Amino acid sequence: MILIPKIALKRLPKNKKDRDLYFELKDLLNFSPKNLNKYKKAFTHRSVQMSDEKGNPINYERLEFLGDSILGAVIAAYLFKKVPSGSEGYLTQMRSKIVSREHLNDLGKDLDLIRFVKSNIDQSNVGENIHGNIFEALIGAIYLDKGYKFSQKFIYENVISPYVDIEKLEGKITSYKGLIIEWCQKQKKKYKFDTYEDTGNDPIKHFSVKISIDGEQIAKGRATSKKKAEEQASKRVYYAFQSQISAG
Repeated sequence: MILIPKIALKRLPKNKKDRDLYFELKDLLNFSPKNLNKYKKAFTHRSVQMSDEKGNPINYERLEFLGDSILGAVIAAYLFKKVPSGSEGYLTQMRSKIVSREHLNDLGKDLDLIRFVKSNIDQSNVGENIHGNIFEALIGAIYLDKGYKFSQKFIYENVISPYVDIEKLEGKITSYKGLIIEWCQKQKKKYKFDTYEDTGNDPIKHFSVKISIDGEQIAKGRATSKKKAEEQASKRVYYAFQSQISAG
């Protein structure tokens, strides 16, 4: 049986739902949250259309902005110390790889943050990026609730320690489209991305893309956004020309 000090009991929320959230967050964050409302806001989707007494919207978007900045600062400071010989361009590139949208989405999924989200939209329709958005908003909430040191600790425990490997990151490709364009320009090849809306029989809008090099169609891609479709097709082009691209 776990005994909770009387002083701690006085600080616990009286509402059962809030108490449950408090203990879930405590287990997730490895520290006790002080202001539960900060975290509630971090998990509120704009579709709920809530506002405070001054008419300001209550949702995670501003916290996402704040959390993104704090995450970037912590990662930048870590890389600055970890790689003393790294140039500005190198450090910028490495930070971009660590805080890529794909990676942030994976982090949000690993922590199952979607379980906390309050939304008037079905989860299947909110989009993939909500996982990363909520992760950043959570960092923003931690900063406002407990300060920079706790935000830094959370980032080290959930991003840097388990996932940041400098050698592996150096070889990681963050944009296949950018890589293909750069290679084509170096080799003086003509390239074309033909992207168009392609709804088909899907309830959600899709986009398709065809990539041609020197007039020959090389690959196709289809996804729920232009960027995803272009990345999908570009990845296929990369594997089709991998030996040539690797050779420069």
